Formats: sequence, C-alpha cells, structure tokens
Amino acid sequence: MPDVTKILKGGTVFTGGSEPQVIKGGAVTFEGDRIVAVGPASEIAPGHRGAEVIDTSGKLIMPGFINAHTHLYSALARGLMAEIAPSGNFTEILEHLWWRLDRALTHEHTWYSAAIGALDLVRSGTTTIIDHHASQVSVTDSLANVADALEEIGIRANLCFEISDRNGETKREEGLAENAAFIQELAVSASDSTRGAAEDDGGGDGGGLLTASVGLHASFTVDDETLDRAGDIARDAGVGCHIHVAEDRADVDDSLRRCGKRVVERLQGHGILGQKTIAAHCIHISEHERDILIDTGTMVVHNPQSNMNNAVGCTDVPGMLEAGVLVGLGTDGFTGSMFDEMKVANLIHRHHAGDPRVGHDVAERLCLRNNAVIGSRLVNGTVGELSAGSLADIIVLDYDPPTPLEAANFTGHVIFGLTGWMVETVIIGGREIMRDREFTTVDAAGTAARARELARDLWGRM
Repeated sequence: MPDVTKILKGGTVFTGGSEPQVIKGGAVTFEGDRIVAVGPASEIAPGHRGAEVIDTSGKLIMPGFINAHTHLYSALARGLMAEIAPSGNFTEILEHLWWRLDRALTHEHTWYSAAIGALDLVRSGTTTIIDHHASQVSVTDSLANVADALEEIGIRANLCFEISDRNGETKREEGLAENAAFIQELAVSASDSTRGAAEDDGGGDGGGLLTASVGLHASFTVDDETLDRAGDIARDAGVGCHIHVAEDRADVDDSLRRCGKRVVERLQGHGILGQKTIAAHCIHISEHERDILIDTGTMVVHNPQSNMNNAVGCTDVPGMLEAGVLVGLGTDGFTGSMFDEMKVANLIHRHHAGDPRVGHDVAERLCLRNNAVIGSRLVNGTVGELSAGSLADIIVLDYDPPTPLEAANFTGHVIFGLTGWMVETVIIGGREIMRDREFTTVDAAGTAARARELARDLWGRM
C-alpha cells in the first residue's frame, strides 16, 4: 500500500537548520518517514490535493528535539527511597548510588525504565535519543531489551552499552560482546529491510528507528586493552564510541597516573575519538585536548543540570564553540525536558563567568543547531530540521506568542516562553506517536503503573 501524503497546515513553522526560517501560515508535507515540502500553506497545499490535512492553525510547528546524551536506565531512580550514604564527591555518588542501581537492574527493570524515560522525553518534544545504557549484572541482550521498549513507543534512538572494567573481567567481556552483538543485529535487520523494500518496490534505504554506538563508561574505569578492543569493534562496524570524558577531576588524575596523559590524549592514543564519537561532559580538559577534539571531529555533549547537581564544574562551552568544537546538549538522565536543559544552559555560563554578555546564544547553538548535526551523524537520515528529504520528526506546540515571533528572536521565545507541557503532537518518522497529548502507540498509564511497582522492587534490590 502506498504511503499517504499528510500536511500539517496553517500553523507557524520554525524550520531549524543552518538557516532557520519562521513561516506564518505555513505547511509541512510528509509522506512515509520523509518530509516532502515546507513553506507557506498557500503554496504547498494546492500541490498535494487529496492529502490528509492536519489543521495546526494557531500552533507552532518545529523539528523534534535530539537529546544528545542521556541514561534511560536511571528513570526508576526518581524519588529513590533506599539507604544511600552521603556522598562528598563525584566518585562517591557513583559508588553509593548509580553503580548500585545499575547492578540491581533486571531485564524487566531495564525495559520499563527505558519505556518510562522515553515517554517523558516524547511528552516534552524529544524525537531522537542518544542513550548510554548500563545494567552491569543483566548485560547480555540488554540493548535488545531497551530497543524493544523504544520501538514499541516509536521513538528514534542511538544505543550503546557502557563497557567498564570496574566489575571485573567477566562483565567487561559481556559488555564488549553486547555492543558487538547489538551492532550486528541492527546490520542484519537493516539488510533484511533493504532486501524486502527492493523486492516490493525497488526502493528503501535499509534505515530504521535504531542505530548503535560502542559504549564505554569513562577513562578511569577502563584499561588500555578495553579501550583498544572497543575501538576495534567501532571501527570494524563503521560506528563511533560514546564515553564520559573528564566529567570530574578524578578522571584526569587517574589518566595521568596510568599513562602520563590527560583523558582526551589517552583516548586519542587508543583510537576512540572521531566524527561519530560522543565525548560527554569534557569539563576538565586543556586547550591541547580541545584542539584534539577539533582535529578528530569528535562531538562533545554539555549536560549543565547534571553537572550542577553533581558539583563537578562548568564546561567551557563558549570557549569550545569559539574554537570550533561541535558541542551539543544532553540531559544526562537528569530531566526529560530539553526545554528545561536549554534554559539552564542559557544561564549557567553567564553566571559562571559573572558576565551577562556570556552565553546568550549557547542554548540555540547547542540544541537547535548542533544537536541536529550530531543526531544526523548517528541516525539513518537528517534530523533536527524541517526540510525536503529530512526525516519527518515533527512536534506541534500550543503556543500563542504574546509578542512577535520571528527567526531573529526565536531563541528568546524558546528560553522565556516555550515549555515542554505545550507540546501537543509528536510525529516520528511520519507516524503520530502522541496526538493531543495522548500516546497512540502504547498504554502510557499502564506502563507507568507497572513502572511504579518495579521501582519499589528495584529500590529493595539496592
């Protein structure tokens, strides 16, 4: 059956992309999982007679958000009630809380944490997740488990498993194998999809909602051999790595003790960096390390709310941007709202610098521009912009601006006006995942009810 052409018609369209436009009385036409045309409704709609029209008059239409670094496995920790020792530094937070939690996760906990975390993200307009998973006891098939939950919802994602030596050789081997197996599983699935499409209609690109990277925890919990083998898996598969980098000074101190090199230098020496690799955080890096990130094209992801919560410092995002580092924005599992993360990103750098001139464009550049580049490197198509040929990942918001809304002042509306609860409709790959704030693909209330039961069980296991 041929795909039905659909038109979002009559709203104000923010296109995103390198040259964003705001189109009043606009329209976005899509067919299958791709956008066909974007422009004034008066010009677009007449060329698509017979299309299914979705009235968006009085609404704001914009690209879905990309969350460039998050941890869905942490979703069931909200409101955690367990005996957790006070933590005086970052490594104690990991030891007392997060490493205990990831060792307690069963496959059922993992499925529901992925589902409930993804539902939160979709509600606030996120359509692509770049996730970093850890369940250090239930390792084998854990990524397939996460993938199953996300595919049921219908959200786009790049997944990896957090390889680490902190739990011994057996778990290290399982982590390496899990990344390799999931990458292979996706490759086989894509090949079958392409073959089927070719048999049906001579088309199809073998793309899908899911892609993979090779996950590593951080330099301070992985040995040289582990880095080498993870890098080999990534290179052989043509994917990148996803790793926490210099989030805390402890990571730097460990790297200097191990090899006399700082973290980015060590990772470069083991072939971990590159244009498809995400280096999350990068708070405690030198200018030389910054230059290495630029030379290798490595992507950095800023997570301001998490960094503030863990008291680990503030990434020099303005300096990185000025130097030419590709810096995106993530939540690190702290929140489900990229709107909230943008607001904090807009404030923290001027606060940190004590200068109100600093950081005024950080949120726009990281979330609205750079995340589109990062996401498009890691998924099967172009995301983060509304343009012909891009993936039809679109959100519709109930926003009646009290002041003029133009391309030149859109960031001001994002920071001071828009919020996640305004998102009414979410379309991913041309499919309405949420309509009028109700999910169309899953029983969200039932999922939440089971998640609450499992959360108590998980807390008890910790």
